[in-house]
Amino acid sequence: MSERRAPRPPAAPDDRPQSPQPLQPLQRPRLILLLNSAQRRLQQWLGAEQARLAGVPGAPGAAEDAVPSAAQAGVLFVLDGQDGATMGELAQALDLAPSAVSGLVQRMEAPDWVQRRPCPDDARTQRVWLLPAGRAQLPRMRQALARLNAALAEGFSEAELQTVARWLRHVQQLEAAA
Repeated sequence: MSERRAPRPPAAPDDRPQSPQPLQPLQRPRLILLLNSAQRRLQQWLGAEQARLAGVPGAPGAAEDAVPSAAQAGVLFVLDGQDGATMGELAQALDLAPSAVSGLVQRMEAPDWVQRRPCPDDARTQRVWLLPAGRAQLPRMRQALARLNAALAEGFSEAELQTVARWLRHVQQLEAAA
């Protein structure tokens, strides 16, 4: 026959201090994943904005004429502040390879947004000049950029935005692994 045991009474509270449970280390954000994902989202937004501005069917509020790509808009913005920049100066300002800038500028010559001319001081160097059709693109590019920057900054304090900007500048300055 089995014996029944009486339930044990709850233990009296122990007056000895309990050792704290070890805290889990704060998990660091997955920065590479977040940065890559954010870059893809920005490219999608820029593509949608470009389609809207260019008059792609189905894009609300679309204009009729072609608009610059994000990279082409970057060239226009640089030239707006530094008209007559060399190809090397554009490459440096946009953080692009010189060969990429060459093709970019060549495509921008077709719609008469920019013009390449030899440098009077050095025939091997070409300077790029902003033409009236390119300058006419700037107001709507600034409006699109202002909308994007406002959306990106929404919900963040100025101090947080400065930290993000400082971190992104740090990333820009990292050297590739040798």
